[in-house]
Amino acid sequence: MLDEITLFLDFLSLERNLKSNTLVSYENDIKALAAFAGEAGVRNWRDISRHLLIEFIAESSKQGMAPSSVNRRISAMRGFFKFLIRERIVDSNPTAQLDSPKLHRNLPVVLAVEEIDAILNAINLEERNGLRDRAAIELLYGSGLRLSELTGLTCANLFLEVGHLRILGKGGKERLVPVGDEAIAFVKRYLDEERPALLNEKSHDILILNRFGRKFSAMGMLNLIRKRVTAAGITKAVTPHTFRHSFASHLIDGGASLRAVQEMLGHADISTTQIYTHLSRSYLKSVHIEHHPRERNRSDRRP
Repeated sequence: MLDEITLFLDFLSLERNLKSNTLVSYENDIKALAAFAGEAGVRNWRDISRHLLIEFIAESSKQGMAPSSVNRRISAMRGFFKFLIRERIVDSNPTAQLDSPKLHRNLPVVLAVEEIDAILNAINLEERNGLRDRAAIELLYGSGLRLSELTGLTCANLFLEVGHLRILGKGGKERLVPVGDEAIAFVKRYLDEERPALLNEKSHDILILNRFGRKFSAMGMLNLIRKRVTAAGITKAVTPHTFRHSFASHLIDGGASLRAVQEMLGHADISTTQIYTHLSRSYLKSVHIEHHPRERNRSDRRP
């Protein structure tokens, strides 16, 4: 049964262009299924039933696997059996009627416009790497980039004269995203004043360079963000992705359509973008409670 897993992983790597961490997760999921099936006396993918898959999912949950991880495991199995059918290794798909557990979706952390301004304005542009850090955060917030999209952005994909970036997103999909005048100004200053000193033969045209002249790691960029957020006195749990959430939420608050925001974020499914409408309503409700006089004084009133 392991040979088919290897073929599936090769297919995902070559044709779907999935990230290595996703491939590792899928490999672990399918191998766990193979081991579970083996313990049940099943030695062939053709003999795996929907009932056995339900038992496997139930056992995964019983062992403490988070609902999100269980959903990923189900997604891995669905993709695997579709692949087996395509390759004519099995005749039927036992995952066809398999339900995923419902997830409680927590609303993401979003920064207020004033908090964004505080973080940006707290960066001393005269200190070492001040312009670089300002340019990085301007791009995260101004264009709604994912962390990997920012750290992988190359100078060749800057079209600042027309106000766009070419972004290589999830699954290798390209999209054009707008970039505002503020971000353009700081990126240009960084390119002229700081990046040349960081540049070396291993920079490979990467825009935002670390102190070694190389692409930032995820942890390196997280540390950069934490440093700048702390300096601004912001106590929220802010990550690079928080700026992407804030970008989308502020656009919708300002009247942008879901379709436009979906396009800019590079979401394949508009349902992913819809969370920001819920976020906007939640934010408005919190503002109402905090600032409306009848809500603010509720604790002082008697029924």
